[in-house]
Amino acid sequence: MKINVLDHLERLGQNATDRVTGFSGVVVSISFDLYGCVSALIHPGLDEKGVMKDQQWFDISRLRSGGFPVIQPPDFIAGDIAEGKKGPAEKPPSGKA
Repeated sequence: MKINVLDHLERLGQNATDRVTGFSGVVVSISFDLYGCVSALIHPGLDEKGVMKDQQWFDISRLRSGGFPVIQPPDFIAGDIAEGKKGPAEKPPSGKA
């Protein structure tokens, strides 16, 4: 079975919810491992005191996600982050998604 890497990378920056636990937040990283698992790191945001909550990894098949990204991810295909160029965490939001 082949996976389409680009389909998974499109989830970067989108809001997602784990179907099993209800954990939700923004997809900040996608991982492809040696055994064929594809996982997403979910960042839930800040707690009521303004402290960053712990991020959690989930199997991609457990997630519901979609909509416009909260921040435009880098264009990995075009090499947007190569050669020392900074990623979107270093740029102000463009207003476009």
